[in-house]
Amino acid sequence: MFVKSRGEHASKHVLPKNLALLLCFASFCAGMFFSNRTWMVPDAKGIPWTSRTGGKQFVDYDPNIVLKNEGNNSGDISGSQHSILTMDKAISDLEIKLMASRAERETIQKDPMISEGVKNIESTLKRKYFMVIGINTAFSSHKRRDSVRATWMPQAEKRKKLEEETGIIIRFVIGHSSTSGGILDKAIEAEEKVHGDFLRLQHVEGYLELSAKTKTYFATAVSLWDAEFYVKVDDDIHVNLATLGVTLARHSKKPRVYIGCMKSGPVLARK
Repeated sequence: MFVKSRGEHASKHVLPKNLALLLCFASFCAGMFFSNRTWMVPDAKGIPWTSRTGGKQFVDYDPNIVLKNEGNNSGDISGSQHSILTMDKAISDLEIKLMASRAERETIQKDPMISEGVKNIESTLKRKYFMVIGINTAFSSHKRRDSVRATWMPQAEKRKKLEEETGIIIRFVIGHSSTSGGILDKAIEAEEKVHGDFLRLQHVEGYLELSAKTKTYFATAVSLWDAEFYVKVDDDIHVNLATLGVTLARHSKKPRVYIGCMKSGPVLARK
């Protein structure tokens, strides 16, 4: 279309008005058509598309499948599932053990005799004692034991108070007779019921077995009480507890202290 300058008439080649309107309408429709084809993206699932090599292929998009197939991690997933199953089994086993432990504890708490025994063992294990004195005695030494009880060995509540306040434990040490459950054993059992001051050993009494008895005493005392010192005396010795306590306290910070006479071989005496 040509336009003349001011004052001139329009050219004869100007397009008809109806034709111009028709061209504008066709351009508008074409623009709307191509705009819809470009920006409206439908769901990719199940839509056919043609590859450059030819042939029709279908896209079935599933995010779960894509996540599983990326990196080819099928082995990792199976390993993770195995770890989870193993962990579940371990947790189940721990829960069963916990329930069994709770049931056992409730049973002990309901039984007064067992509960009291457990409390005594726990208190004994937790307590640190100063010394344990074992008085070596025999079946026939009843009078000697009575003499010790009447002099330096406290009785009943006084002995318990001595243990609690000063950490000093005193017991008569004796084993069993060659005839298990005989008259000699029953006599010691009756004396134990009255005084409660015996430590019975897994040992058969005999004069030739005194060294073995001493060894058994120390091993038994260590297993029963945690103390700084373990003392062995005979039932014909009267001990001054205060003097003994002061003497041992001087060596309390020294490791592996042995005080006494250790004999090996012939004994030589001088005036």
